[in-house]
Amino acid sequence: MISDSGPGRNMTQYTHEQACLFLHIIIIVIYVYSTSKCWKGERGKSSCVLELPQPVSRAPFTCPGMRKRGEPGAPEHENFVRAPLDRECSIKHKLTIAGTKAHFPHDSDCDSNGMKRFGRRYGFWSRLRMFLLFIVGLYIAIPFLVKICPAIQTQLVFLNLVRFPYFIDLKRPEDQGLNHTCNFYLQPEEDVSIGVWHTIPAVLWKEAQGKHLEWYEEVLSTNYPVILYLHGNAGTRGGDHRVQLYKVLSSMGYHVISFDYRGWGDSVGSPSESGMTYDALHAFDWIKARSGDNPVYIWGHSLGTGVATNLVRRLCERETPPGALILESPFTNIREEAKSHPFSVIYRYFPGFDWFFLDPITASGIKFANDDNVKYISCPLLILHAEDDPVIPFHLGKKLYNIAAPARSLRDFKVQFIPFHKDLGYRHKYIYRSPELRQILRDFLGNTEQQ
Repeated sequence: MISDSGPGRNMTQYTHEQACLFLHIIIIVIYVYSTSKCWKGERGKSSCVLELPQPVSRAPFTCPGMRKRGEPGAPEHENFVRAPLDRECSIKHKLTIAGTKAHFPHDSDCDSNGMKRFGRRYGFWSRLRMFLLFIVGLYIAIPFLVKICPAIQTQLVFLNLVRFPYFIDLKRPEDQGLNHTCNFYLQPEEDVSIGVWHTIPAVLWKEAQGKHLEWYEEVLSTNYPVILYLHGNAGTRGGDHRVQLYKVLSSMGYHVISFDYRGWGDSVGSPSESGMTYDALHAFDWIKARSGDNPVYIWGHSLGTGVATNLVRRLCERETPPGALILESPFTNIREEAKSHPFSVIYRYFPGFDWFFLDPITASGIKFANDDNVKYISCPLLILHAEDDPVIPFHLGKKLYNIAAPARSLRDFKVQFIPFHKDLGYRHKYIYRSPELRQILRDFLGNTEQQ
């Protein structure tokens, strides 16, 4: 066991201290430089001095005409001369307004508003310099803030606080056009509750009118398969693209069970990978207890594919695998996905990118290792991915398929990869629009039912 003091001190603590120290040094350097003041000397030369309180100079005043050629002007002297010049410009401006013409030695230095032109140029470039310094300082500081506060990166992975669309009542799925859907809540653990929608097959929608939760539970045992849908990060179970997929699956004769993980939507709890997986496991067990012998399929989208493979791996290990696993827009693991995500573009080639941005994710217990999980899955696997996906690159879905196809656990099951051409414009979340999707599912899940 390593002690918290002495030579055996934890290396993570050292790295955090070094990050804090370096961050403070950066802030001090930016502050010192930002308080400096640049001024122009003779012949266009630039010089910067620190803007500190200066004692009043007792040196005799020297006029500009008495200065020797090539002798640099002191900042105190320039400041001393600037005030009279501004006063001259102001007086000239007032006389001009009054209709009186007057000549001053420094007429060419005055603008139409009675101000000295040099001062305005100086103010603009000073503000521009300060703005650029702020941008550079912020760019450098953000990686250190993420490293010191892993919760920032955790929030960027889950985005559970981003609830879009806003102002929808999740207790009223009929407001989203789902007039054959029931809302209810499950309690996977103490102090945790998850909001659930149960959308029945569209052929039963007339019977569903005015029915309560008990009827919806009973109808699960009828001869219709069930799909447990696991959504991605951000938003809720009421997101438009998710609702549209429910409608497609319902019209094909499937029950659709969708829910918000703890911390999403109206669900209660703090998000974590293990917690999300347990929520999905609890929902699956709830379905199996009521669906009889009807097949239950798992559908994961985006970040939900990580939850889906975690869930199915556990189900296979306890020898209760689902009827099939469908992964829409999947990735290999969270580190590779984070490196390929649009959020990482401006830092992708930043020195120490992995240490600053990726290590805090895994240190928080977030892995979503799809590439490892598929090696332990023993059920049919279908992967859907659009070539123009801007969030999870197409090559990650293809790479996951190449890992899964030769896996020993899947050698007795069908493994299929369906790409969607970029010209179709399905991107990250619009595969439900494909007119071929119905036939793809019928072919794949039909074969599954025969097995």
